[in-house]
Parts: sequence; structure tokens; C-alpha cells
Amino acid sequence: MADIRIFGIRHHGPGSARSLRAALDAFRPDCLLIEGPPDADDLIRLAAHEAMAPPVALLVYRPDRPGDCAFFPFAAFSPEWVAMRHGIEAGAAVRFIDLPHAIQLADGFGLPGEDEVAPPEGEPIAAAADASSVEEPIVAPAAIRRDPLGELAQAAGYPDGERWWDALIESRSGEDGDVFAAIAEAMTALREEAEPDPHDAFREEAREAHMRAAIRGAAKEFERVAVVCGAWHVPALLRHDARGQSGADAATLKGLPKTKVAAAWAPWSYERLATASGYRAGVLSPEWYDTLWNHGGQVAARWLARAAALLRAEDLDASPASVIEAARLAEALAGFRGRARPSLEDLDEAAQATLCFADDAPMALIRRKLVIGEHLGATPPDSPGTPVEADFAAQCKRLRLKPGSDAGEIVLDLRKEGDLGRSHFLNRLRLLGIPWGERRQARGRGTFKEAWFLSWQPDWVVELVAASAGGGTVAEAAASRVRAHARTATRVAELSGLIGTLLDADLADATGEVIQALNDRAAVSADVFDLMEALPPLAELARYGSVRSSDTAPVLAVVRVLVPRAAAGLVAACQSLDDDAATKAKGRIVAVSGAVSLLEDPDLKATWQEALRALADQEHVHGRVVGRAVRLLFDDRAIAAAEAGDRLRRALSRAAGAIAAAAWIEGFLEDSGMVLIHGDGLLPVVDAWLGDLDSETFVELLPIVRRTFATIPAPERRVIGESLARLGGPAPGDEDGSRVFDAERAAKVLPILRLLLGPEPARTAGDAIDGDAA
Repeated sequence: MADIRIFGIRHHGPGSARSLRAALDAFRPDCLLIEGPPDADDLIRLAAHEAMAPPVALLVYRPDRPGDCAFFPFAAFSPEWVAMRHGIEAGAAVRFIDLPHAIQLADGFGLPGEDEVAPPEGEPIAAAADASSVEEPIVAPAAIRRDPLGELAQAAGYPDGERWWDALIESRSGEDGDVFAAIAEAMTALREEAEPDPHDAFREEAREAHMRAAIRGAAKEFERVAVVCGAWHVPALLRHDARGQSGADAATLKGLPKTKVAAAWAPWSYERLATASGYRAGVLSPEWYDTLWNHGGQVAARWLARAAALLRAEDLDASPASVIEAARLAEALAGFRGRARPSLEDLDEAAQATLCFADDAPMALIRRKLVIGEHLGATPPDSPGTPVEADFAAQCKRLRLKPGSDAGEIVLDLRKEGDLGRSHFLNRLRLLGIPWGERRQARGRGTFKEAWFLSWQPDWVVELVAASAGGGTVAEAAASRVRAHARTATRVAELSGLIGTLLDADLADATGEVIQALNDRAAVSADVFDLMEALPPLAELARYGSVRSSDTAPVLAVVRVLVPRAAAGLVAACQSLDDDAATKAKGRIVAVSGAVSLLEDPDLKATWQEALRALADQEHVHGRVVGRAVRLLFDDRAIAAAEAGDRLRRALSRAAGAIAAAAWIEGFLEDSGMVLIHGDGLLPVVDAWLGDLDSETFVELLPIVRRTFATIPAPERRVIGESLARLGGPAPGDEDGSRVFDAERAAKVLPILRLLLGPEPARTAGDAIDGDAA
């Protein structure tokens, strides 16, 4: 009869891994069964390849729908990884025993829920990992209504179950194999109190039924069988040989749907292994666990020495004496808290007090480098890759782009098919969070040119792997990411920005969906300013999108809907604004006016000008907004100079109040003084208003007026000054008022004009005589 031992572990737990390694050395199994996807059994042998460097991940996906997938990350300190390496080196049979993903990813299996295998489209990590994978937590939250582990932690004085488990299991330095018996006993008690979630009950039942069946099968082939699984499953797997269990498991697994799946190894990173990334089975501090795994006996000194080295690399003071003091403080804190050795919490507090002097900035560096970590894994070059990786390599070859090559700038001519393809490709990568190319201002004339600065980072390969959750190609994954963004976006302006990115990336199908989402949001949005923020980028796309041969007709259709809606709500939106809100409103009004002018659509222009005229007639709207509305109407020749002057006089009358008048002037004049130079009779009105102010009011308004005129370009201010001088008498240097034109000064600029305008045409002798005579 086979000797079967079941080891319950915490996924990615160094203490569990250390104890498991000792237990396996003592037991010496000839078969190792590991909770994981049997679909990837053929890839287990690659775990011992010399080029394999964790963290890495197994990816199981449907070739027909690569977005239906699951990731299974491993670090060097993951018990499953330790088990795989141990089995391979010992020559034992190594198999995964979880419910195959050929079943879990099949249409019609179970009900999607909190533990759904495939992540929401566009989610970064692992959101792709599910509770069916090696990534399952100690206790599956979706499977219980209470948190019994948390209750045990609370009774022991810990804030949550994660920290309690870490202190008792993962941070231990010993290799006590008896810990697994204690884990089994604790999990049995917890499962007796748990209430199953009916939404996920069948899936969990099927998984455990398959694992029990695999144990029974191995027992017929081998003498010593070791089973490595998430601690939560131990009580269920211990029943593998119970009376009637085999028949019950067969009934559970009978008739389950199946589909075709593929598997691949992929590089991973500590950042994506961390809980902070959104990975449900992640750990709080991967780099700390790495230190525990590799330097368990001297973890405090090692960690603090690395912290000091980081600070010195940033030219911050961190002497050996400070490290010694920090180590002593960490030991003291651990003693006060009843711990045998310092935890990460103790080291964090000691480093902050002695190395960082309570400064949060250097501590942020330490936490990023020594708590989360920046390790990047690697896989053998000949191992199967993910679908997006394969497409990325093919696209790079087709477009003659080399990742890893020296950074440099390229200029693309969008009229050429190859360069247009490179532009699409680089924009798609940016949508995936891979900014290989950074847009720069192209030199030279023409909107068909596009400049990029290319600089490849090795860790972006992990982003490519994670992108496989959204599709099988770079284009599909990018479109999936944008669709997910569109579903969660709450503002119309946010969606309008996405449309421009999609056109740049040539993702037509996703563009249509985002436009539909924008229309849906706009139809119910009561935020007029949100609609106004969305208009300028859309108008620019509708006008210039054809440079990329993109169909901009749907974009123009959206603009034709948004402009009337924004115009209808403009007056109401501008009521009761304070100074800051009025400044923002003025900026939005200017931007929309520019967008409408850009489109050269008479109907849209008439609609918007009607809204501006209604706004200009308001007496209780902030003067900065009303003044700018009048100015925009005047610049578009929708009102004459005489009407602008009348409105200016009313705004500057004593009845309006000095502060309101100054705000009106600011809105009217800001950024350009040409209206005072060429507007018939406007400058004397402003001059008279300022001249009539009493001294106290003048002093109060002076900062506002100076701020307004400071926005006017210097040449315009000079002309305004000269015009003001003529209002009260002769201009400087023209005391008698007789000199209007200085021929000598004018002659000095003629040589420059000739250079600018080009050479004169050749003249005949007769022309010269006639010209001289003239």
C-alpha cells in the first residue's frame, strides 16, 4: 500500500518552502503531486533548465480565445517551485493535479464569479490568476462567509490572518516538518466552521474531486507519494481513500465540458507577485520573502546593510554605525513584541528611525527596492512563448524594429506604409503600458511627419506576457485594454482622449465601441464642462485624422451631437462661479470656440455663437467669463466694434462695481491686446475708466489690471502705450504733431525687406529711367 503524505502550504511562502524541502528530503517520494494545471505537465521539466530564472509564470490559455487564460506565478521561495525542482533532481515523477484548465476554460463550466479564471479585460497582472491555480490563498475568501483565520489571528493579537500566518509559518527560520500536521489540524477546524458559497461551490468540489482522483491514481503506480497543495484543501484531500469517495468523485467529474488549451512559460516580476499589484494570491513583500529564503540566519543584518547601500547610492548618509544601531533597535523591538527575531515591521521602524531620520522620502526608496523588489525572471529561449510575445516578435521583424538596441530617435513619414505601420505598432504598445517609443516634436514641415524616441526596457517583457489576458496579438490585447478602460470611464472627456489614441493605433473596432460608450455617457451627462473638455481633441481628430488615413466620420458625428448639448447648457453651467472656477470655465469656453472654428462648419459655429451671445448678455455671471464671451464674438466678427464698445462701457460703469469691472476687463483682454489697438474707440473707454477710479479703488484693482496686461505680448503693449500717448497729446518725438512718417527710419528696413521678399525682377533701361524719374 502506498505511503501518501499531504503537505499544506501557503503559496509563495518561504517558511512553507523551507519546511517542505526538509520534509521531502526526509520522505524521499518517488512521485510528487502538485496543485497546478495538468495542462502544463509537459513544461515541468523546464523548471530545471539552466536558463530558467524565477520569478516566472505558467500561462494556460485557449488558442482560439487567448484572452481566456490563467497565470500561475512562481518565485524561488514558492513551495510549488521547490517541490518541482526537488522532484526533477531526485528523478521522481512530478505531476500537476488540479482540475485541468481544458475544463475550467471550457464554455459552460461553472458560473463566473469572484474567482473567475480569466481577468477583466485590460487588468494588469494577474488579475489573471484565479483561486483554482497555485495562487490560491490559505483560505479561499469566495468559499467562506466568515474569516475564521482572521478570528484566530485576532485572538493571537495580530491585525489580520495574513500577518498571523506570516509570523507563525513564513518567517520561521527552522525546518520543522511537523508544522504540516498542525496546519492540517487548523484547516480542518476552519473548514468545519465555513459556510460554502453556492456561487462557487461546484467549482471547488470539482477541483478537489479531481485532486483526490489523481492521488488514488498515483497510489496504484508508486510507493511513496507526496502531495503539495494549498493548506485550505488538505482536509478535503485527506478523504481520498474514504469509503464511497471514489464513486462520488467520478460522478462529480462526469460529463464536464472540455476545450483545447495551450501552455507556456513566461518571465514574471516581483512587482506583479505583490499584493499591491492586484494579484489575489500575492504576498505583501516579495523581496523580503526572497531575503528570508536566501539569508534566513542573518536576515536582519542583510536587509539593513542593503538598505544602507541603497541610501549611499543616492548620496544619503548611511554609515556602518547607523546600520549597527538599526540592527540593535530591530532586535529590541522584536523582543518587546515577543518575537524570536525581527520581522519586516521591526526592520522598517528601525530603518526609518536610524537610517532615514523619520524622513518618508528615503523610506519610500527602501520599501520599493527591499519590500516589493525589482527582480525580473527569465525563461529558456527555446521554451514555448505566449501568443502576444510571438506576435510582438513577428511585428518587430516585419517592421524592422529591434528591442534592446541602443536608444535613439526615428522620424516616420506617415505617407509610407512601413512607417505608418511602425506608428500604429508603437501606439498599440503604449496602450499596453509599454512606452517603448516616446513621441517627440517632428522637425520640418508637414503634418505627415512623426518623431519617436525609442528606448527599450527589459522588464516590459512581463507586460507583454500579462497582455495575453486580453488577446492573442498586440492589436487585440491593446483593443481589449481600451475597452476595459472605456467600461470603467465615468467622464466624457476621458473617453474622447481614448478615441484619439485608438485612431493613432489603428484599432477601428475598438474605436467604434468607445465612440458608442462616449455617446451613451454624453446622453445622460449633466456635466456641461465635461462635454466641453471632450470637444477640442475630438474636433482636432475630425479635422486632421485623415493624415493617418483613418475614418473620422464617426468622430465628426459625435462632435455634431456634443456642440449643441454644450451650447444649450453653457449659461446655466456658468452661474455662481468663484474666481478659480471662472478661470477654468473661461479656458474651456476658449478651447471649444477654437475647436468649432477649426471644423469650419457654419451650423455648429452659428449654434456656438448663439450660446456665447446669451452668455454675454448675463449680468450675474462672473465678469471674467462674460468678458471673454464678448471678446470671442468680436474676434469672430459676430459683433461690431460699436457693440463691443457699448458692452465695454456698461461693464465699466459705476453701477457695475470696480471689482466686477476689473474681472470683465481681464476676461476681455487676457492673452491679446489687438482688440484695443484695432477696435475703434475701445482704448479710450478703458483709459477713461481707469482715470476716473479713486485712489483707494485704483490701488485695490492695480494687481488685477497689471496681471491682465502682463499676458499681452510686449510688442502689443508698446503699441498700446504709443496709442495712449496720442490720446492725450503728441506722441514722443512729435511735439508739434506734424511728423507722421519718418522716411529716414523707414529706408533703413528696406534692405531687410528685400532679403525677406526675394530679389526684384530684372528691369529694362526704360524702367530704370522711369523709376528714377518717379
